[in-house]
Amino acid sequence: MDIQTKTELEAAAFRALLKHLDGRKDVQNIDMMILTGMCRNCLSRWYQEAANERGIKMDKAEGREAIYGEPYADWVAKYQTDATDKQQDAFKVAFAENVGEPAK
Repeated sequence: MDIQTKTELEAAAFRALLKHLDGRKDVQNIDMMILTGMCRNCLSRWYQEAANERGIKMDKAEGREAIYGEPYADWVAKYQTDATDKQQDAFKVAFAENVGEPAK
């Protein structure tokens, strides 16, 4: 497979992932982090970093809007629920395993 085709397939898979996540607003980021070690915020950071590496100025808010499909604060207000104590405990473990020690 040539590089252009591979890139196009990867881009299509990424768009499908975003579409899937857009349809699953019931899935909280904390649940994604606990189960997979990544979440929508991770995707937005990777997207922003990829843009910045290519000389495209993009800040955190713009990266998040690209992934969430709307300003992050709006998404949080509409869809984010409070995490339970159990979720918070599991998140601390998952974050440490996948990202590093959480900031205090």
